[in-house]
Amino acid sequence: MLKSASAECSTLVLVPAFNAAAHLPELLERLRRYLCNEHLLVINDGSTDASLDILRRYEVNYISFPQNRGKGAALAAGFSYALQKGYRSVLTIDADLQHLPEEIPRFFARDDGRTIVVGTRIISPASMPFERWLTNYLTSLIISIFSTQRVRDSQSGFRLIPATVLRAFRLSTADYDLESELLFKAGGLGLVMDEVAISTVYSGTRSYIDPVTDTLRFIRQIWRRIWM
Repeated sequence: MLKSASAECSTLVLVPAFNAAAHLPELLERLRRYLCNEHLLVINDGSTDASLDILRRYEVNYISFPQNRGKGAALAAGFSYALQKGYRSVLTIDADLQHLPEEIPRFFARDDGRTIVVGTRIISPASMPFERWLTNYLTSLIISIFSTQRVRDSQSGFRLIPATVLRAFRLSTADYDLESELLFKAGGLGLVMDEVAISTVYSGTRSYIDPVTDTLRFIRQIWRRIWM
């Protein structure tokens, strides 16, 4: 295990990145205000733009896939890295600057090594694109029911995950539905989930989430849990 007990040293900040060259330089500069390169890991998910060149230039820790494997696969690779290195927790943050690095200290302050902390945005059709709101509303409702805990933003990729949670069960999905799967399984085991308020930012960046496909994948998980 890492010797320091502070959140800045016991938490790995994990960034899954696919074709994020337009945002990576600014993101990395802003991240460096709150952590050092040693505790930052970027997963280059088969990007076809200049993302890999930027990671090399900034000399950050990274894992690079030769082909795109999906956000879930990128997160899973980062989780394995964190467990191998003995981190207490993992803080995931997206690469498109819709999550503000300036809000990282809010998660560090809540890191107790036991609680999943989900960054929660303002959830309403007025604050986000309708298809994202609908997907988020449905998955959050289902997770809340099955876990008997209130989860308002199940699609938020800005979240703190203790290593104890990652060791508690096996994640099987490889795309965006992995984030829902993690909360669904954690809630089913009675693991504690909490939330912290984060900014709602939609700057016109492209989303790779397919609302229909990824929601159907999640519903399939529910079906398997009930009937299999």
